[in-house]
Amino acid sequence: MRKICVINQKGGVGKTTSALNLAAGLSRSEKKVLLVDIDPQSNIELSMTLESSWTIYDFIFEGVALSECINSLGKNLDLVRGDGRVLRAEHSEPEKILGRLKLIDNYDYVIFDCGPSMTAINKVVMLYCKEAVIPTSTDYLGYESLTRMVKFLEEFADFNDHDIKLSKVVPTFFDVRNKICSLMLDKINNEFYQYISAPIRVNSKLKEAPMKKMSIFKYDPKSSGAKDYWALVQSVLCDEINYSSSKVEKVAVVKKES
Repeated sequence: MRKICVINQKGGVGKTTSALNLAAGLSRSEKKVLLVDIDPQSNIELSMTLESSWTIYDFIFEGVALSECINSLGKNLDLVRGDGRVLRAEHSEPEKILGRLKLIDNYDYVIFDCGPSMTAINKVVMLYCKEAVIPTSTDYLGYESLTRMVKFLEEFADFNDHDIKLSKVVPTFFDVRNKICSLMLDKINNEFYQYISAPIRVNSKLKEAPMKKMSIFKYDPKSSGAKDYWALVQSVLCDEINYSSSKVEKVAVVKKES
């Protein structure tokens, strides 16, 4: 089971959109996926029609069975909804939270939509996960936040002696007409070329889809947003061979030689 956190310390970079559509795309590729909203803002529940009222807080802190917290979003895709109370993890023992997360099984992928700040619950999720996907807006502040997030990820892995890899860098809000976007995309590609996925272009359909409670693939499969996120899905699937063995390398960023 691949364990992926979609994370960035900066808000407004498309984390929720990326987590949701990555999960939806993988489920359409015959992978069984659990999407977990760990963001206290709980934006995914605003984007989907949900049945269960139980939340990730109830599962982790109240001992509610995972099966009771599951919302089915379609074939092969389940969701555990978010809850602002997860911020109380600041006063909880990480081992207890990890113990609950380790009860998750019977999925090919578990994907966490993390909040924008480095809260205690985010750090525990990083201890649970083996991969980090970092969406980043294609502007100056997005680029700077990306470099800081990658540095934090490296330091976190070393300090905790934990094997978590930078899996993908996902450039978002890319506008080919904007010179700054192109410049920043070039910088991101130069420094993180091993991890970068195809950019997610600015597309109104990505904003409309949550209003209709749909993933971009269901709302408008022919849109550029669907094509771009499908490219991300295929890129993640191509990496499966790297996670088929027990050996997982620690995160490392190798800059392209000039």
